[in-house]
Amino acid sequence: MNLRNIGQRAATAALGAGALLWLGASTALAQGLGHADPGQMTFQQAATPVMREIEDLHTFVLVAITLITLFVLGLLIYVMYRFNEKANPVPSRLTHHTGLEIAWTVLPILILVAIAIPSFRLLTHQLTIPKGDIALKVVGKQWAWSYEYPKSEGEFDFISSMKTDKQLKPGDLRLLAVDNEAVVPVGKIITLQVTADPTGVIHSFTVPSFGVRIDAVPGRLNETWFQAEREGVYYGQCSKICGKDHAFMPIVFRVVSEDAYKAWLVDAKKKFASAPAPVDSFALNDAAEDAR
Repeated sequence: MNLRNIGQRAATAALGAGALLWLGASTALAQGLGHADPGQMTFQQAATPVMREIEDLHTFVLVAITLITLFVLGLLIYVMYRFNEKANPVPSRLTHHTGLEIAWTVLPILILVAIAIPSFRLLTHQLTIPKGDIALKVVGKQWAWSYEYPKSEGEFDFISSMKTDKQLKPGDLRLLAVDNEAVVPVGKIITLQVTADPTGVIHSFTVPSFGVRIDAVPGRLNETWFQAEREGVYYGQCSKICGKDHAFMPIVFRVVSEDAYKAWLVDAKKKFASAPAPVDSFALNDAAEDAR
């Protein structure tokens, strides 16, 4: 077998492997609605406008970096071919080139400006909280999440804890399923006020499909928002190494239709109204400060 045949076979194998990788990534993307699939290399499917912007910015920057890398590679190959010792036995004595120096100063500036514009636009959309339809308060505890619904929705709260292996039902995702899911209506703007128990530690509230990631800091109220565009179950996790059960703090949002949400509210008011009210650690902390 000659070198030419070996090269052709290698190229064919490389193309085949690339096609399989792309097909696998596309399949994972199609399946990974609300959670990641085993072996998935891409983002989870975007379920909010902000997450779509994050994907677009990621793609733009990735393409820009790839083109720059290929350009530099081509330039290096050209320089090695054009200015090697055989082609230029007498080296040039040129030390400065005004046009070249202007080019390698201006082009990086233009590239950075091109990246900065969509970056600042995305940051503005993330940090400018619109007028919400529903405001939820989320509190990170050791180690679970509590959700507080406002008076307009029935004024109730509950703790959402990870299901143990014995509690799992068919279809539940291990290490992600919870006993009480947060339920929100599709298409509505949901504002989240995120904090942590004053007697606890820092957590990070993260839901990849929503493009939401914000720290839950004791004694501080951070705010973010999302607007889910499709129904489904969306999973997240605490993304701070917050302690011994850091890996067991999943986040689950179930996005449903308006009618299904109203029906859930009726049941939730009854279910969580009968449960013992959680201790208001904020009030206890304030009382302790006053006593001092």
